[in-house]
Amino acid sequence: MFDPHSRPYSTAYTASSSTQVPASAVVPPPVRRRYAAVFRLLIALAAATGVGIDLSLADPGRVFSYFTVQSNLLVAVVLALSARRAWSGRMPLPPALTTAALLYVLVTGLVYHVLLSDAAAPFSMTGSDAGRHAVADQLLHTVTPLAVLADWLLLTRPGGLRPRHAALWLLYPAAYLAFVLIRGAALSPGTVARYPYPFLDVEAHGYGAALADAALLGAFFLALGLLLIGLDRLRPALGEPGNRISPPGSGGLK
Repeated sequence: MFDPHSRPYSTAYTASSSTQVPASAVVPPPVRRRYAAVFRLLIALAAATGVGIDLSLADPGRVFSYFTVQSNLLVAVVLALSARRAWSGRMPLPPALTTAALLYVLVTGLVYHVLLSDAAAPFSMTGSDAGRHAVADQLLHTVTPLAVLADWLLLTRPGGLRPRHAALWLLYPAAYLAFVLIRGAALSPGTVARYPYPFLDVEAHGYGAALADAALLGAFFLALGLLLIGLDRLRPALGEPGNRISPPGSGGLK
């Protein structure tokens, strides 16, 4: 039965809905991780400085043909973007992208120290390691790989990586191999650094040996990528979420 003294339903609803809820009760305020942001910016600057030194010593076309330079440029861009996001409290970059940058620069450092920096090794590239060139070598092959690895281990939360990512990460090395072979075929025999690395030097060893070396490196990329994914699943989340680069539930090098 209709009660003339009762309040209409729509009026009651309007009155209850007029109560304002603070935005902070719905969406938490962004957590700015400024110490981590500064660390990442320093890594980006180290990578960019190493590339800049190399550019001051050699022709840009030759410099940019090296995987070392390309991987460090990727680190500089990714870490700079990650630093900006950490400073402002925004969502991190996808872990598949940031861990790819880690993988590429780790391979850069390992190949250099195992194969290229040993004067007695068959693929040694130690002839010009002096002065500014030596500084660039240490920045690009030692400082940035170790710093990016430390950032991944200590300043990020695990999670977000899948085994399929290891296969996807091979696309860039495969594209780089194609670039090296096409570039080498286009340059005249005897051109300085016609092939950037001795193990890919078709002029000296032929296509068979170069492709065999490339296959071994590809297997190393895959194995190291799978190792990072496995480590990501096993490593603990160190520290409190408020002191880390990434928010709870995310993973990889943010």
